[in-house]
Amino acid sequence: MAEFLVIRIGEGESAPAAWIAVDSSGTRLGPPSSGDLAAATPAAADRKVIVLVPATEVLTTTIDLPIKSAARIQSALPFALEEFLADDVEDLHFAAGARRETGRLPVSVINRQKLRDWLDQWRALGLRPSAVMADCYGLARLPGTISMLVTADQVYVNDGADTELVLQGVGPQEALAAIGVIDDGDEPGGAERGRPRHVLAYCDAEAEQKYAREWLAVRHDFEDLDIKLLPDGALPRLAVTVASGAGVNLLQGEFGAKTEYAALLRPWRHAAMLLLALAVTLVAGRSLEFLELRNRAGELEASFLAEYREIAPTVESVPDPAAVVASLRARAGGGQAPAVFLQSLEHLSRAMQQNREATIEAISYRAGVVDVRLTAPSVSVLDNITRVIGESGAFQARIQSTDQEGEKVNSRLQIQAGGA
Repeated sequence: MAEFLVIRIGEGESAPAAWIAVDSSGTRLGPPSSGDLAAATPAAADRKVIVLVPATEVLTTTIDLPIKSAARIQSALPFALEEFLADDVEDLHFAAGARRETGRLPVSVINRQKLRDWLDQWRALGLRPSAVMADCYGLARLPGTISMLVTADQVYVNDGADTELVLQGVGPQEALAAIGVIDDGDEPGGAERGRPRHVLAYCDAEAEQKYAREWLAVRHDFEDLDIKLLPDGALPRLAVTVASGAGVNLLQGEFGAKTEYAALLRPWRHAAMLLLALAVTLVAGRSLEFLELRNRAGELEASFLAEYREIAPTVESVPDPAAVVASLRARAGGGQAPAVFLQSLEHLSRAMQQNREATIEAISYRAGVVDVRLTAPSVSVLDNITRVIGESGAFQARIQSTDQEGEKVNSRLQIQAGGA
């Protein structure tokens, strides 16, 4: 549950401030304190800060403005309220709250420089409020009931509908007459039909005694008057209401919260630097590897071209060496031709070492078959050669033809992989 420090500043630079910690349900987290505003800073740690400013410094009203976009509302407010304002709209700051059930927008207007000076003062003390609003919004809006906060010289009023204001130098009866809910000429209990019939008044014991006669008059004009004493002052009552989300936050537009990306990224700057360094290292390493491979590929292409020119002297370049090799293999009898040919020669060599009387005249290879023309002193030597070649089972040799020439026998052998 969110915790808030609600600070209420007094009127005038030398006026003391008051503050209290509450949560979003309205529960007090400690007693109220008062004094120099700087003393409130420690209590603001890990809490959202709401500052209530004197309602006498803020114009609070409602307006019927049929615009939904927040940005367009912000732009339209100065023009919609200009005729009701004594100051130049260029010097004023406008803020709007959530639209009410009646369709009207609550609006707060304050001198721009005044708000800027306050914010600078608070930030210098280490206070960064999340909301700033007129203290009259601390009176809860209760439909059908007029809520009042009565002090020695001021009366705060919330009529339960669209009126929140503060009146100076008047008593409770005069304040009610000022907002038009009672009339001196009415009969007892004769307030107009549809107007609130109940009054909820907050005050201290001194104000209760001071306005004793007026309380009697108010009871005469309304069905019900409930007076609640505030032994700890007005702030706890006001804090409960604003902590629940009521009121118009002045921190909008140019004074609205801005995301400080630098502060968010600051804790990650070392990790980010290491990550960047790693990325640069990887890219550099990959680049060097790529250059090395490209140079190596160029050397291999040049070497392949030199070898291939032994076969095809007129060739100027070889765009696809792999295709050339595949073509050569196909012409030689399949992809496994080099391995079969070499292995068959190894077996033939072993057979010839054991039968040195025989002589190889010629060897050819095609489609997995090795043809060997050789000369031997007798057919038995030829038989020995074919037997040695076939001993391992990997290859078999067959005598295809023999021809007696003097004391020698000319013969042609065929060597194939075993089982072929």
